[in-house]
Amino acid sequence: MVNFGKSLKAGQVQEWSGYYINYMLMKKKVKQHAVSFKDGSLGQSEILAEFSRKLDDQIEKIVLFILEQQGLLASRIEKLSEQRVVLLEKPADQQKIYLLRQAFREIGEDLLKLIMFVDMNATAIRKILKKFDKRLEHKFTDHYVTTRANHPYSQLQQVFKHVGISAVIGALTRNLIDLQDNPGSMLSIYDQPSQSLKDPIIEAIIVAVDKVSNTTNLIQFLGQHALIMQEDLPISDGDVADKKTYHLPSLLLNLANAFLYMINTYIIVPTADDYATSLGAVATTCGIIIGSMAIAQIFSSVYFSAWSNKSYFHPLVFSSITLMFGNILYAFAYDANSIALLLIGRLLCGLGSARAVNRRYISDCVPLKQRIQASAGFVSASALGMACGPALAGLLQADFNIYFISINSNTLPGWAMALAWLVYLPCLWIFFKEPDRGDTEDNYFPEGDAENGGLAQPLLWNSDEKIEEKDEDRDYDDSEESVEDSHRPVTSIASAYGLLTPSVKVQLLIYFMLKFALEILLSASSVITTFYFDWTVSNVAVFLALLGLTVLPVNIFVGSYISNIFKERQILLVSEIIVMIGILLSFNVTSSYSVPQYVISALITFVAAEVLEGVNLSLLSHVMSSRLSKGTYNGGLLSTEAGTLARVAADVTITLTGYLGVSMVLNITLIPSLVICIFSIVATCFIYNSLY
Repeated sequence: MVNFGKSLKAGQVQEWSGYYINYMLMKKKVKQHAVSFKDGSLGQSEILAEFSRKLDDQIEKIVLFILEQQGLLASRIEKLSEQRVVLLEKPADQQKIYLLRQAFREIGEDLLKLIMFVDMNATAIRKILKKFDKRLEHKFTDHYVTTRANHPYSQLQQVFKHVGISAVIGALTRNLIDLQDNPGSMLSIYDQPSQSLKDPIIEAIIVAVDKVSNTTNLIQFLGQHALIMQEDLPISDGDVADKKTYHLPSLLLNLANAFLYMINTYIIVPTADDYATSLGAVATTCGIIIGSMAIAQIFSSVYFSAWSNKSYFHPLVFSSITLMFGNILYAFAYDANSIALLLIGRLLCGLGSARAVNRRYISDCVPLKQRIQASAGFVSASALGMACGPALAGLLQADFNIYFISINSNTLPGWAMALAWLVYLPCLWIFFKEPDRGDTEDNYFPEGDAENGGLAQPLLWNSDEKIEEKDEDRDYDDSEESVEDSHRPVTSIASAYGLLTPSVKVQLLIYFMLKFALEILLSASSVITTFYFDWTVSNVAVFLALLGLTVLPVNIFVGSYISNIFKERQILLVSEIIVMIGILLSFNVTSSYSVPQYVISALITFVAAEVLEGVNLSLLSHVMSSRLSKGTYNGGLLSTEAGTLARVAADVTITLTGYLGVSMVLNITLIPSLVICIFSIVATCFIYNSLY
C-alpha cells in the first residue's frame, strides 16, 4: 500500500525536499498529543497552543520558500527581459528569438513546479488537521482556520492567494507576446486581454493557479454548475496537447437530449391544473402530475448511470423511445378521460430521463481541454429548455379534433414533445457515434487526482479516511487510502454515502432545499395565480418563461464577477438568506394579495436559488471525493437524486395541501420551504469554516 506520506516524498522536487512540510514529524506530534491528552499529562489548551505553534512554523517555512522562489523567478525574467529589449531593437533574428522564447518557457516550467509544491503542502496540511481532529476528538480545524485564515497577516492565506505567482505569469505572458511571430506588434495583455498569448505553458499555469485558488470565469462556473468533475490538465510539454479526440455531432446530440428533456419537464406546468380538472380531479393534482416524472427519475438516474458504463448510444435511444411513448399516453389521456393514463405517461417520461448519461458522456468522452466548455453547454442547454418549456405551452393554444383525437392546450404539449422525440430519434441513429470504451478507462484513475496532490484539491477537503489507525508505530496509517484505492470509483450507494463528509452532506441539504423551494414556486404557480389573479395559461407561461430566462444572465454575473470578488462560502450563505427572505415575502398575510408582491417575491426566490445552486455545486465539485468523479455512483448522480427527491417531496406537498382547499395552498406549501431553508442556514453556519 502506498500511503500519503510516501507519495508526498516521491512527488517532491528533490532539491526542495527540506522546504516541504515535515509530514511525518507532524503525524508523530499528533500521536504524542493524543497520548498526552488521554493520560492527562497535558491539558487541551496546552496541546492546542503547542500544536498550533508547530504547524505555524511549518507553514511559515513553506511560505518563505515560496516568496524566495518567486523572487528568483522574477530575477530570471528580468535578465531575459533585458535581452529581449536588446534583441528586438535590431533586425529580427529568428533563431535567437526562438532560443529566448524557450528560455522563458523553462521559467514557466519551473513556475509549474512551484505551484505543485504549494498544492502538495496544502494537501498535507489538510490531512494533518483532519488527523488531529480524529485522534483528539476535537474540532481543531475550525479553530485553526478561523484564527489563521482571517488574520490580516495570514500566512495560511498566502498559500492560496498567489499574488506573486500571478505577477510572474503576467511578466512571462508579456515577454512571450513580444517574442511571437510578429515581434513589435504593440499588443498589450492589458489593453486587449482577449488577444493575449495562447502559449501552452501559460495555459497550463493559469489552469493550475485557478484550480488551487478556486478562481473562476464564466465557462468554468457554468461547468462546475453541472457538477461534472474536472480532472487536472497535464502540465508537461508533452502532455499539454490532449491527443484524445471526440465526435462533435455526438456531443451536440447529447446536449440536445438534455435540452429536449428540460422542455418536456416544464412544458406542462402552465396547463397541468386545467388538465387535471378536465379529467375530474382537483386542480392541485397538478403537483403529482408534474412530480410523477421526478418520481420515476429517482430510479432512472441509477440504471441509466449504470448502463452508461457499457454504452451511451443505447441508453439515449431507449430514452427517446420511452419519452415519445410517454408523451403520447399523456396526450391520449384526455380522450380516454383517464387520470391514471395521464400519470402513466408522465412516469414513462421520467423513466426516460437520461441526464445521468448526458453528464457521463461529457465526463468520460470529451477531452480535458474542451470538457469545461461542454459542461457549460450542458447547463446552458438545460436552462434554455427550462425557459422554452413554459413559453411553448403558451404558444400551443388550439381547440379542434382530428378524427377522434382532441387537439387543445392540454394535449398539445404531449403531441408536440412526442413529435420532437420522433424527429430526434433518427438523428441520433444516423449521426451519433459510440465512443471507443478504451478511451474512457483511464479516466477512472485521473493522474491529477486531488487525493494525491492534484491541483483540484482545496485546503480543507475531507477525504474518505474511514479505518481507524491500528498501530501507531507504523510508517503509515490504515486510515490513509492507497493511491490506487483513492482513484477507484465506488460500487454502491452505501459506499458513496460513506465518502460524504459533514460539509458535503450540508451542501446536498442546501441543494435539496433550493430544489424544493423552486419546485413549490414553479409547480404551484398556475394554481395560485389562477386563484388570486385569474391568470390565463398564456399569462402563466410568460411568467415562467421570464423566470427561466434569468438563469443564464444570473450565472454570467455570478461566474464572471461576484465569484471572483467574494468567497464562495460567503455567496453561499448570503444566497440562502435571500432565498429565505423571498419565501417570507411570498406569504399571504393580508386580505389583498397583489400581483407585484407575488412576482417580486417569486423573482427574489428564483434568482437567489439559481445563484445558490451555481455556487453550491461549484463548491461541491471542489470538495467531493475524487472517487465520486467517475463510475455509476458519481457525484452528479448523488446531486441529481437529492434534487429529484426534493421535487417529489414538493409536488406531493402541493397535491396533499390541495385537499385543504385552494385558498390554503400558498401559505401551507411555503411553510416547509421556510423550515428547510432556516435549517440549511443553521447547518451552513456550523460547517462554514470547513468550506474554506
